[in-house]
Amino acid sequence: MWHTHAARMGGSAEHACAKPPSLGDVQTAPTPPSLALVAGRVDDRLRVLLAAEEARWTAFDPDLGDPIREIGRLVLAGGKRLRPAFTYWGFVGAGGDPGDPRVIDAGGAFELMHAFALFHDDVMDDATSRRGAITTHTEFARRHEQGGWAGEARRFGDGVAILVGDLAFVYADQLMTGSSPQAWAIWNELRVELNVGQVLDILGGARHDRRRDKAERICRYKSGKYTIERPLHLGAVMAAPEREAELLPALSAYGLPLGDAFQMRDDVMGAFGDEALTGKPVGGDLREGKPTPLLARAVEASTPAQHEVLDLVGRPELGDDEVARIQQVIVDTGALADLERSISCLTDEAIVAIERAPITDEARDELVQLAHYVSWRQV
Repeated sequence: MWHTHAARMGGSAEHACAKPPSLGDVQTAPTPPSLALVAGRVDDRLRVLLAAEEARWTAFDPDLGDPIREIGRLVLAGGKRLRPAFTYWGFVGAGGDPGDPRVIDAGGAFELMHAFALFHDDVMDDATSRRGAITTHTEFARRHEQGGWAGEARRFGDGVAILVGDLAFVYADQLMTGSSPQAWAIWNELRVELNVGQVLDILGGARHDRRRDKAERICRYKSGKYTIERPLHLGAVMAAPEREAELLPALSAYGLPLGDAFQMRDDVMGAFGDEALTGKPVGGDLREGKPTPLLARAVEASTPAQHEVLDLVGRPELGDDEVARIQQVIVDTGALADLERSISCLTDEAIVAIERAPITDEARDELVQLAHYVSWRQV
């Protein structure tokens, strides 16, 4: 029942939407207080795990402290902790005890899984910054150069970052120890889905694929599903495995459209976001040529002259002036306004679905707040 890969993109709410919001009037939503409470518990758990592992391995060889500290540098440097929050409310919504440490361990596992993906993603994208700090592969390439070590600095930095990501992957599994077969089935499936999404993302960027259906598929699989739908599924089956057939479709009806809206918001920030807020260079997604629903909309609606400008997307050497030209075309084609309307419609669809879901009132209220937050956040 939890295999939802054949589910449609978007939903009927998108077709019932009113006109898009004006560009200067995009909504914002406050951060739900519960997000910080869940994040604090997860952060404490991760600190304990990583401190114990650092002590264990540095006692064996001092050089092994750096890889573990790199995991901590990323996962404990901030982040919204959305995946732990959705896991938690899936668990509580299904009747789980809010004080059960298993749901915090599962939330920590999601953060380590996300870190694994980010370490590898930064290598694939050759990103130099993440959350306002230097990326791991860049930092270790720098150390290689400064130390005058043998071999190629870039290959060394990439190799270390890949291994650090792999280590985070293993620690994520350790936090899932003792989970039920149903939980492991979802955990394994979401990891396959994440990798499938990344493969499609790389292919789409290399081929300059601008088809909307492809972009939406990547949007869902590389991020949306494992950020919202699958954490809810995992939490629910941890609390009530016997209700899997009842709970998972209801949670998917909320998690899939909201996951799409979440990644669409990320795409807007990747093309237009403020570096001081996002921690990533302005227009980074445009330089990388990511196949996003935003870019697909712009290409569909572009004139021949505008299409020439959009063809610049994917060139790493893009200057700020060229990025600004591309951004202006995205606005002028109506792609940004259309995407904002889609985000609004998908969020409404998710809220309608969760209001009908067979979960606790407390969880329902929190998930409505989270829906507004993930769709209209600025970072």
